[in-house]
Amino acid sequence: MLGRLNHVALAVPDLAAAVATYRNTLGAEVSEPQALPEHGVTVVFVNVGNTKIELLEPLGDGSPIAAFLEKFPSGGMHHLCYEVDDILAARDALKASGARVLGDGNPRIGAHGKPVLFLHPKDFLGTLTELEQS
Repeated sequence: MLGRLNHVALAVPDLAAAVATYRNTLGAEVSEPQALPEHGVTVVFVNVGNTKIELLEPLGDGSPIAAFLEKFPSGGMHHLCYEVDDILAARDALKASGARVLGDGNPRIGAHGKPVLFLHPKDFLGTLTELEQS
C-alpha cells in the first residue's frame, strides 16, 4: 500500500526563521511560502534530494498547527506523509482494518495539489500520518 516517504512535516512558530535556518545555515533549496487557508497553514518545502521537509506555520485562529504549538512552543515533528497509488482504496482498506481516518473521511486537496488524508496518531504508533495520492 505505502509508496515512498513524500515528506516529514515540522510545525514551526516562525516560518521566516525556519526558512533562514534551512536556507542559510544548511544550504538547502527552499520553496516560496504557500498559504493554504483550507488547512489553516502556510507551508514551505525544503528539498533534501530523496524527500522533502515541510515547514508548517499557523494561518488563522483555527489552525491545527496553533494548537500543536501551544503544547510544543518551540515546534517539532508534526506528521509523516507517504504516497499511495490509490487514496480511496487505501482509505477503504485502512478503515476495514480498524484505522481511523480524520475529518469526514474524504480526501482534501493538499499542498501539492493532490488528494490527501490524515490518519489518527493513536492508530500509528503515536504519529500523525498523512497519505497523498501519487
